[in-house]
This record gives sequence, structure tokens and C-alpha cells, in this order.
Amino acid sequence: MQNPVSPTKPGSLASPQERARAVQAVLDKDGPEMDRRRELTQEVVDALASQDLLRMLLPKSMGGQEVPLVDYCKANEALAWADASTAWFVNQSNVSMATSAASMPHEAVAKMFEGPYAGLAWGARHDKSTAIRVEGGYRLTGTWSFASGGRHTRMLGAHSAVQNPDGTPHIRYGRPDDRSFVFLRSQARIIDDWHVLGLRGTGSDSYSVEDLFIPDAHAPARDVEEERREKGPLYPIGSTLLYASGFCSVTIGIARRLLDTYVTVAKGRHSRASPTAMASNQAVHREMAILEARLSATRAFLHEAAGQVYDASAKGTLDVDLRVRLRLATTWGMNEATDVSIACYRGAGTMAISEKAPFERRFRDAMSASQHLQGMWPHAEMVGRHLIGVENVVQFV
Repeated sequence: MQNPVSPTKPGSLASPQERARAVQAVLDKDGPEMDRRRELTQEVVDALASQDLLRMLLPKSMGGQEVPLVDYCKANEALAWADASTAWFVNQSNVSMATSAASMPHEAVAKMFEGPYAGLAWGARHDKSTAIRVEGGYRLTGTWSFASGGRHTRMLGAHSAVQNPDGTPHIRYGRPDDRSFVFLRSQARIIDDWHVLGLRGTGSDSYSVEDLFIPDAHAPARDVEEERREKGPLYPIGSTLLYASGFCSVTIGIARRLLDTYVTVAKGRHSRASPTAMASNQAVHREMAILEARLSATRAFLHEAAGQVYDASAKGTLDVDLRVRLRLATTWGMNEATDVSIACYRGAGTMAISEKAPFERRFRDAMSASQHLQGMWPHAEMVGRHLIGVENVVQFV
């Protein structure tokens, strides 16, 4: 159920980061309840809509904002400082909706993604689905998992390779056709299987459709240059690096909140295992400084690389070297932020395990975020091969 809101007019919007900070209080308040429910509260959804945070990347021609990538990163970080599940949903939906819309007819987008509650959720691509090419569209069958935020979006989507009626791969632009398919959530069978360690509030259920007709206008080939209709600098960057930038920012936001909390705890806590209070313990002093340096350096690297990619895209000079650099910044950043979160949790001692303490839920969120594909170390191995110049398959850039 969506409650009507009146978002600020686009011409007078505050910065994305300021708008994200404006909703931190309600995210902070409802965080435990969203963790328990395994979905966002309506108050949080309304707050996101009131600050127009669900259309940050949507093309301006379609009512969106097309905010610069670094500003987008800062907004996701600010949201994650208050609640990681909310930030995860915001990033997932923004990137999914914007990159789809950029390759779809305006008429179709206007019907799907109108208003401040607009959103899109979908699961990861796999090779067990079918999308049979038929006259005017496709017949889609499959089951997908990890539809983050899908309980709060009217639209769902899915990814699949396309097949001809005889089962052979459908070829377009000289290569196998691979598409995303957007449809009403009510057309899918929702599978309530989101029982996980952390990021519980995302409600990332599985879902399935069987022989569902998807018209051509609702089947974008995202990230395919031949079908891209929007010319803004965000869209040539592509969904993979946009997702990576947002999810890395989420992990940084979690780590920042845990580090802020750890500092507060250290000011007034005396561990029984130590002869001195934490505030007087030189080992704690050193650790605090190192953690601050690591997290700040991680954030700076992400913003530098994201800014370079965005600026180059705006000039039409985006190359593989800059893409690989952002790939490294996001993968490194997710792992560094995770290590900072772990150190803060351990440094806080026994009190950190309590559900009533500010560490436990956020630690679970940090561990779950760290398991995402975007943070896997093989990405860094690919970057290393690129830097050396040896045989390499450049991917996820």
C-alpha cells in the first residue's frame, strides 16, 4: 500500500546526500522492525518517496534526476549509515530501473515508472530460464532469486538469454541475444524464502513466471549500445559498475556507523581484560586511527575512480582502463569496509553481541553485504592481469 506524498519539485531538490540524511532518523528508528519483518516499513518507503530517492538515476526525460555518480555514492552511504537494507534496496532499484528505462520506449517507461514510488526489483541472471522469441515479444519462463525490495515495487524483472522457437539461440547484432524483461509483480509467483543472516529488511524473495508474454517494448537489452536511447553520462557506464559503486557505498556506510559507534563506546568503557580504560589505552588509540585511515582512504579511492569514469563518460572518452580502475575501487572498497566493520564489532567486546546494542544487526548486514558478487576477489585478479598486460578476459566492467 502506497500513501500519497508530495515530493519537493525537481527544480528545488536538495543534494542527494542531504535528502538521504533527511530520512536517517526514520530509518534508524525502524531498522530493528524492518529486520524482524524482513521488509521495509511503510513509513520508510514514504520517507524515501517524499525525498525522491527512488529516481536518482532515472533519465531526466522520464521524470528522474540523473545525479552524478559520486553524489549517488554519497547518498547510498548516508542511507546505509542509518539502515543497510534500505540503502541496498535504493541502489538495487535505482540502477535496475534507470538502466532499463534508458533502453526502453518513453511510452512504456511512463506507464511503469511514474511517480516518486517508482521502482524495479529483480534477481540474478542464470542459464536455466527461457525467453522464446515470438511475434511481438517473448514467452518467458523461469525462477529467479534475490529480488531486493520486491515487496515494495509494482514492477519486477528478469534476465534471460533469448531462444528461437526451435530452441536455438536467437542472434541479434551478430551475437546471442540477451535481455531483461519487465512485468507486473502481480504476474509472478512470489516465493517467500528470504531467511538469511543479514540485510533481512530487503525482503529479497525468489519469484517465478511460466510462459509469460512480454511485449518487445518491455524487453530492453540493457547496456547494449545499439539500443540505448538516453545519452546522459550515467548510461554508457553500464549497470555492472553502477551497481558496484552503490553497493560499495553501502558497505562504507555500514562501516562508518560501526566505527562511529565504536569510538563512542571507547570513550566510556573499561574492558575487564585490560588494566586501563579504553579511552586511555594506547592500543585502542592506534586501532582507531588506523581504522579511520583505512575507511577514509577507501571512500576517497571510490569517489576518485567514480568521478573519473563519470567525467570521461560525459566527454565520450570512457575507456577500459578507467572501467578497470573503478572495478578495483569497488571490490577493494567492499572488502576494506568489511574488515573495518569486523574490527569495530570485535573491539566493542561482549556487549556487541546483544540485539539491544547498536552493533549486532549492523554486523550481520556487513557480513551479508560482503558476500555479494561485486566484492569477490577474482575481480582483483582480473585487474592485476590487465595491469601486467597478460592474457585476460576483462569482465564485470
